Amino acid sequence: MFIRQARELRIAVHKVIDVKPLDNYRVWLRFSDGVEGTADLSHLVGKGVFKAWEDKIIFKSVFIDSRTHTIAWQDGIDLCPDKLYADITGEDPLTLLNNKKTTAR
Repeated sequence: MFIRQARELRIAVHKVIDVKPLDNYRVWLRFSDGVEGTADLSHLVGKGVFKAWEDKIIFKSVFIDSRTHTIAWQDGIDLCPDKLYADITGEDPLTLLNNKKTTAR
């Protein structure tokens, strides 16, 4: 059952297709469905693995992970694309995920 749920969740993931780092620890994102906008990540800076972002050069080295279709940084730092999508659209992440799972079936 767990494997089946994991497969369904993979189908549900929103895919990031473009990213640009901005000032003040923000990123501009475009998703595969055309949704685009800015996510403010400043609340993460200095916490846990995000301490690395205190070096702005590292933050600006953001890229799209071709395997997970989300934004990532060196040393395995990445962020959930569904959460980023929800932040940009203002929607609840669980509602978005459930809607996407229903559509994928």
